[in-house]
Amino acid sequence: MLDRDEALLTARDKGLPQRAVGATIAEFLATRPHLDEFWTPLIALDDAAMRGNVTTMATWCAERGIEIMPHGKTTMAPALWKRQLDAGATGITLATMGQVRTGRDRGLDSIMLANAAVDPRSLAWVAEELADPGFRFVSWVDSLDAVEAMEHGLRAAGALRAVDVCVELGAAGGRTGARSIAEAVRVAERIAASPWLRLAGVAGYEGSLAHDRSPAALAAVTSYLEAQLELHTALVSLYDDGDVLLTAGGSAYFDVVADVWTGAARDHRTRFTLRSGAYIVHDDGFYRGISPFDEGAAESAGSPRFVNAMHGYARVVSSPEPGLALVDGGKRDLPYDEGMPIPRAWRAPASESWNPLQAEVSAMNDQHSYVRSEQSLPIGSVVRLGLSHPCTAFDKWRILPVVESADSDLVVDLVRTWF
Repeated sequence: MLDRDEALLTARDKGLPQRAVGATIAEFLATRPHLDEFWTPLIALDDAAMRGNVTTMATWCAERGIEIMPHGKTTMAPALWKRQLDAGATGITLATMGQVRTGRDRGLDSIMLANAAVDPRSLAWVAEELADPGFRFVSWVDSLDAVEAMEHGLRAAGALRAVDVCVELGAAGGRTGARSIAEAVRVAERIAASPWLRLAGVAGYEGSLAHDRSPAALAAVTSYLEAQLELHTALVSLYDDGDVLLTAGGSAYFDVVADVWTGAARDHRTRFTLRSGAYIVHDDGFYRGISPFDEGAAESAGSPRFVNAMHGYARVVSSPEPGLALVDGGKRDLPYDEGMPIPRAWRAPASESWNPLQAEVSAMNDQHSYVRSEQSLPIGSVVRLGLSHPCTAFDKWRILPVVESADSDLVVDLVRTWF
């Protein structure tokens, strides 16, 4: 599964040194490249930090008897999915049927679609894939109309195996999902009666209900999760003898999910499954401020910790007025939807030493960011940036270099994305 990447590196892979073009990833890494060879702008990952984050999450889940199917849409990087699977993840979650097809193409044999599959073309494809008895696929549904759309597509495709489906519970003001337990039960009853679908559990996403860790936000999340658990209990008589999922948990409130699940009755068939995905790289912005495992969180010594494993690099190309430097990384290179990049350090041209930097990014264009600082940043110097929201960082890059650690710029891997 997830075969070794033998594709040749090309000039389309922005940021690569010219000497990498035409080589495979393995051939290029054999030359022991260093990050200062790469062109700017750039996003680089930290190998040691990612390994630590993956181990931290895997250990925490195992201690609580919780499974995890990380949301692969965060990175769309099979090499990083493999790290999560090797650490004990029971599959990968994806967001669209296009992503599911990509994951299947890269060798995944256990996929959750955190969405409804109603397109007859993609349903015909998944019906064909389910001819493989080793392929486990589960999707969500939140309405009777969606159930009928799935049935129509699968019937037309001549599906030989029923598709596992979780009924999704939503909440007023939230995203998708049935808006009440009673409505969700009606959907579940319809699924259980279908020859084309199998009722496979209860799903939902609590992250759309809150955006911080205030008491009101945590109360809203907890209330939703308790309702989800109530729905799961109400469906016990509709489930067959196979295993079922109770799944929730983005990357912000997975601790609250686990707390609610702690008091739930456990049986042999229910798999309590988180879908957190961003933890593998964490960040220096949104998740730093909301994750219970951030390295700066005020908890007791020895508490689990995630470390930021994602940094941006951009070069000063203009200093048109005092206190302003323009760098060569912008919206097409760096995430900005959950906060601007954060200047953390700078390095003078031809220097190997990083210096602390007190600055802010005040605005971004397609290919430039405006760095405002009282410190003078010479033309050609490089600024290292903390980044916010990995889900909109990876999609801007076909290849991301991975350095050995925060203290080493030796490049030990190149991660390819499949957006």
